[in-house]
Amino acid sequence: MPRNLELKARISSLAVARDDARLCGARFIAALRQTDTYFAVPYGRLKLRETDGERGELIYYNRDESRDERWSHYTLIPLSGPAALRDILSGSMGIAAVVRKAREVFFHGQSRIHLDEVDGLGTFIEFEVQGSGEAESLQEMEFLRKAFHVVPEGIVRSSYADLVVEGGIRR
Repeated sequence: MPRNLELKARISSLAVARDDARLCGARFIAALRQTDTYFAVPYGRLKLRETDGERGELIYYNRDESRDERWSHYTLIPLSGPAALRDILSGSMGIAAVVRKAREVFFHGQSRIHLDEVDGLGTFIEFEVQGSGEAESLQEMEFLRKAFHVVPEGIVRSSYADLVVEGGIRR
């Protein structure tokens, strides 16, 4: 199962984050509109991601959400017909949460940088670092934290699904 090192933080300005991305050499990849439907599962998280104008993805992941930077183990399956699968999974498992967001995707080396405007929650930055080793990943994460001026009090340990369910108040 692949893994990456993740960090999420609240940000006050998407424009400032875009400038930070340009200054650190990140490449803009795409602007997307996504709907993530999270299903009620006993372990980990299972979500169906539907991206306007693109194929869907079924994503299963688990991670320890007690730390600021979290290792996430995940499996991703591309889908050509996500609506039918959403109906089957919601009918058989139940929906835990639905998250709608506008996402700007940037790459810095092997790392993905997401600038997210999440409906009902506000603006966030997410880093997904996919290094070849743990030390390399931690070093890249430190670089990104500094490049984007991420402060400890802005870090969010919860998933967007948890924040939607709890009204956006959890760290």
